[in-house]
Amino acid sequence: MIALVTGAGSGIGAAIALRLAEDGHTVAVNDLHLDAAQAVADQITAAGGTAKGFAADVSDETAVGAMMDEVRSTLGAPQIVVNNAGFGHQAPFMEIEPAMFDRIFAVHVRGTFLVTRACLPAILEAGQGVVVNIASQLGQVGGVELTHYAGAKAAIIGMTKSLAREVSARGVRVNAVAPGPINTPLVEALSEDWKRVKKSELPLGRFGEPSEVGGVVSFLCSDDAALFVGQTLGPNSGDVML
Repeated sequence: MIALVTGAGSGIGAAIALRLAEDGHTVAVNDLHLDAAQAVADQITAAGGTAKGFAADVSDETAVGAMMDEVRSTLGAPQIVVNNAGFGHQAPFMEIEPAMFDRIFAVHVRGTFLVTRACLPAILEAGQGVVVNIASQLGQVGGVELTHYAGAKAAIIGMTKSLAREVSARGVRVNAVAPGPINTPLVEALSEDWKRVKKSELPLGRFGEPSEVGGVVSFLCSDDAALFVGQTLGPNSGDVML
């Protein structure tokens, strides 16, 4: 199948793109920056896979439309969509500027909506496909000084359940993944004290790796996940148990 992974120029998104390519899928690698997207695509092609980088701000409807035209004309219509694009920001509630609140929701929530909306008609026509939305455990339990980020991730979980109820009977499986602390540049930049304390709170005693999130997405995109509909899987080292 052809898989589109957004925000895949680094971190978790890159790991997802690499894993889906290992699984034999052709991968459209999206990022805000074309050089980052193409670098991941080049890794895939160097390993014998098929991939191409595409630049687009997923919150921009025109940019998403242009990207989808290019994806379809060069690779074909995606039947797997992984909405991973996003970014983090932390601030006390009263210090969150409305512009930052809007940007968080634009990229995470509007971006998930726009990309899925652009891909869904072809998936429904084919009668089979998969949508995986990358949320966060913070969307399930909240986070201090993360009202806007946690709220956006909670919205993604709600969208996942609602779309799953709407399209699952038509052959489209929609699920979410809500990672906990993962060894990405964002987490690695935090203080050693924070990381030490956080690891001590985890039943596994360690943070996850991006490749482990990629493995969860790989499962949800496989036939082995045929009964998973509207679910939120939590690769979080036991931090959140639902």
